[in-house]
Formats: sequence, C-alpha cells, structure tokens
Amino acid sequence: MNQTTEHPGPSAGSSAWIALRAGFVFIVLCGIAYPLLCTGLAQWFMPGQANGSLIRDASGQTVGSELIGQSFADPRYFQGRVSSIDYKAEASGSNNYGPSNPDLLKRTQDSIEAWKQANPGVPISELPIDLITNSGSGLDPHISPESAAVQVPRIARLTGIAEDDLRKLVDKHTEGRDLGLFGEPRVNVLKLNLDLKSLLTE
Repeated sequence: MNQTTEHPGPSAGSSAWIALRAGFVFIVLCGIAYPLLCTGLAQWFMPGQANGSLIRDASGQTVGSELIGQSFADPRYFQGRVSSIDYKAEASGSNNYGPSNPDLLKRTQDSIEAWKQANPGVPISELPIDLITNSGSGLDPHISPESAAVQVPRIARLTGIAEDDLRKLVDKHTEGRDLGLFGEPRVNVLKLNLDLKSLLTE
C-alpha cells in the first residue's frame, strides 16, 4: 500500500509576513522609486513642460500657461474661444448641450451680437465657428489662424497698428500640425497677445 507524504503549507503567520514584505516592496517601487524616476527624467529632459509650460513676459513675470486659455476683455487684443467655465483650470469641462438647447442657442446668439458690435466692418458670414463655440475642456488656449486674421481689422482700428504688421504677427504665431500630420494649424492667443502688447508699449 502506497502512502503519500503531505507537506504542510505555510502557516497563516508566514503568509501574512510574505504579503507584508511584498506590499512594502511594491509601495517602495511603485509609490516612491517610479514617481521619483519619472519626475527626475521629466525635469532633466523637458523641465518647461514638467513645470506646467509656463509663459513669462519680457520682465520675467509668469503670466500663464501655454496649455490654458485666458479671457481678454480688452478689445484691442485678440480674443480666444468661448469658455463656459471662465477658463478655470480646476473646473475643466463644458456643458454638454445639444444643438437645440435654449441656453446654448442664447449664448451663441449673444456671442454673435457681441461680435457684430466689436467688429462692425466684418460680415457675420466671415465669423469662424471656433470664436463662438466652447471647446470640450473649456480651456483651449488656441484659435484657428482664420479666427486670428478676422480680428485684425478691429485691432488695427483700435490700436493704430498697420493691418499688415498684425497679419505678420499672426503668421509668426501660427503653429502647424504636429509632426506635419496631427491636429490643425493653430494660434496660441496668449503668446500672440504678449507680442501685441510689446508693440503697443513701443
């Protein structure tokens, strides 16, 4: 008659100790070492992006981030996209209104009326759609080159800067598609307005 020898498994205390050691190892690796490594590499290879892609003016003062749009109430400056959250980064998102929603229709109509008053010489048919629509995040810092160009007559009239100079400024700040393939040409409104401000103070 064959007899088998049974090997007792680890005791409850031994299993708990193994689990504690494994937990400690993974806490150190995943909770401390890995984040420190990633942070160190980011600070070494791309410190600007790692620190929020901050933008500074000529005096070195931080005026914003190239990733987050701002509101420019002064009509002498280029205006960005509509933001239903007033560009508050902590409240990223938008009201997911359908095209027939009365609140959306009113907001759009108000934006069109404001455009007519501020830009009397530009037909409403030339108003690019991104100037009266909200981005998905409500924080988009960019507008299309067309949206910047269509504001040139107003800014030239209010500032006395020649339209050709303003168009050159828009061209200077027009970014192409990423890797030549992804996204659309765009203009960062904050960067554009900083250059415009330097022209106004000359």
